[in-house]
Amino acid sequence: MRYFDDFEIGEKIITRGRSITESDIVLFAAFSGDWHRLHTDIEFAKKGPFGERIAHGFLVLAVSSGLMPLEEMAILAFYGMDKVRFLAPTKIGDTIHVEMEVAEKQEKDEKSGVVSFMSRIRNQREEDLAILTMKVALHRK
Repeated sequence: MRYFDDFEIGEKIITRGRSITESDIVLFAAFSGDWHRLHTDIEFAKKGPFGERIAHGFLVLAVSSGLMPLEEMAILAFYGMDKVRFLAPTKIGDTIHVEMEVAEKQEKDEKSGVVSFMSRIRNQREEDLAILTMKVALHRK
């Protein structure tokens, strides 16, 4: 188990990968209520800026949070995200992973602190799809 005190500024973590499927997009649309045609209408999306359907941005963020090795961390809570930017579309069949670097540590009290990870969501071609700062509150030793 890794605690707040165990993380070092500049430390890097690369997650496992996960492929985005058509089922992911359809289930996310149903769950979220976001049926935008760019995600769900093949013919509409063919004429759009990406030439095909793409994953919802929030789907990509949700999957990326699930790729983080949270089970290895002494998590108190998800603390938030800052500076989220989508740089390229995530397409059906893309396999995404997250490259995380410890950017900041902030002590909260003697029992907890927040670790900020500069995170890059990348595809199988090592293209950046999104960048963000992910923050998690962790127990201290």
